Amino acid sequence: MHPVPHLPVPDVGITRSGSPVRLAMDLAAHPERWRPLVDYRSETRWYRLWERVEQHEVWLLSWLPGQSTDLHDHGPASGAFAIATGSLTERVVALKPGRSPVEETRALATGTYRVFGPRYVHQVTNTGAVAAVSVHVYTPALTVMNRYRLEPQGLRHLSVEKAGVDW
Repeated sequence: MHPVPHLPVPDVGITRSGSPVRLAMDLAAHPERWRPLVDYRSETRWYRLWERVEQHEVWLLSWLPGQSTDLHDHGPASGAFAIATGSLTERVVALKPGRSPVEETRALATGTYRVFGPRYVHQVTNTGAVAAVSVHVYTPALTVMNRYRLEPQGLRHLSVEKAGVDW
């Protein structure tokens, strides 16, 4: 698997050899472990909490063509996600003090991964023609997800979803 260059994120101590990246990559590279668990839903993307331990939690997601997330962050959680099969597109919005938000879009193929820190604002979409599967590792576990909309005057916070309440 190969990293995809990305907009700078805070140094959160996660490297390729770090636990979230290694775990996401290792799980994504072994379809015999995740394939029996995967489901697909035509009305919305599918996701499943795969593992939760004190150090991290792992989520498995499937994406049919056209399915996506809203623009969001993972609150205080850091982590990584790896593309197990198919391809996804990630749109990142970076906030620079005193400047307009900077947007960047990246195509993510099978075998690539992304690393993120707290308050990393992004949107993930399956813009391909086939279903995709991704493995996401968060540390600490997800407690909130903030939803956003990019407007001419900047990034607008829309809502907060709380784990265990809104999902």
